[in-house]
Amino acid sequence: MASNRPAPEAPFAPSQRDTETFGYGEYRTDEGPWTEWNPTEESIRPVRGRHRVAKQRGGLARSSTVLGVGVIAAVGAGGMASANTGKPPVSISMPDLPSVGSLISDDDTSEATENTATALSTVGTTSVEAAQGTEDAGEVLRSRILAQAEQQQDQIESKAVADAVAAAEKQAAEAAAEAEKEAEAKAAAAKQKAEEEAEKKAEAERLAALAKQYALPTSSYTITSTYGQAGSLWSSGYHTGLDFAAPTGTLIKAVHTGTITQAGWDGSYGYKTVLTLDDGTEIWYAHQSSISVSVGQQVNTGDVIGRVGATGNVTGAHLHLEVHSGGSSGGLDPMAWLRSKGLNP
Repeated sequence: MASNRPAPEAPFAPSQRDTETFGYGEYRTDEGPWTEWNPTEESIRPVRGRHRVAKQRGGLARSSTVLGVGVIAAVGAGGMASANTGKPPVSISMPDLPSVGSLISDDDTSEATENTATALSTVGTTSVEAAQGTEDAGEVLRSRILAQAEQQQDQIESKAVADAVAAAEKQAAEAAAEAEKEAEAKAAAAKQKAEEEAEKKAEAERLAALAKQYALPTSSYTITSTYGQAGSLWSSGYHTGLDFAAPTGTLIKAVHTGTITQAGWDGSYGYKTVLTLDDGTEIWYAHQSSISVSVGQQVNTGDVIGRVGATGNVTGAHLHLEVHSGGSSGGLDPMAWLRSKGLNP
């Protein structure tokens, strides 16, 4: 075991106190008042020579050095404080502790040990920060806080920019979708309009072609009663045909190619002619003053089949025209049927 150098004896000095010394009520001759001894660098310098151990460098060694010095100083002070036991001060030897012995340099000079202490203000300083000259712990902490705050601010700004970009992209996508929807609606409307116009054109062409095949039943006329018109003049309570008022003797024509299936007197209808078309549709001509055809006769569009008159149940000269589909008792609206054939009564 290595031993430290004995602590020096404190010089004797008369006490300046008037009462007690170390807890006694009077002065003791065998113990004197002791002056306070503060260990110095010279008094705690390790003994050189054969008691040398390997030098350990680093932050732990430096901290242990300070601890060892404090222990030696405390032990020395305790030796003096033990003077109240009545025994003279003795030298104190301490075994080499691992944490103490490892702190004693094996160099011949003490400067190496003195220079191994690290200032607490540089604890936590990185090599980069040390190279930049930032060695103060407070300054390092302040720099790190500022850097972290700047990083957080950059993250917030980046997020705000990303959110703004995303919102703009979403708005642009919605606008594009709305524009596309409007364009599709306009295209659909234009297509529908074009189709309707095409249909109208085709229907006009069809009616024009039909108009060449069909003809109005008479000329120089005035429409006086329409289909479905209510009144007491008709036994059914409503009008079953279309009335063309015209002077007596006005020519009556076949509206389309067909066969005469009836020609003669028919009660309230007066003189009546029935023209049956190839599709089975029957055209009734009533109140004629005369009939120019006979049953079974084939006629073409525009052929004369009789003349306007006032026979039967009438109030004046006119042609009563009815249209029946396939011989049914119920009639069709003659006005609508004629228009469907390209005619405009």
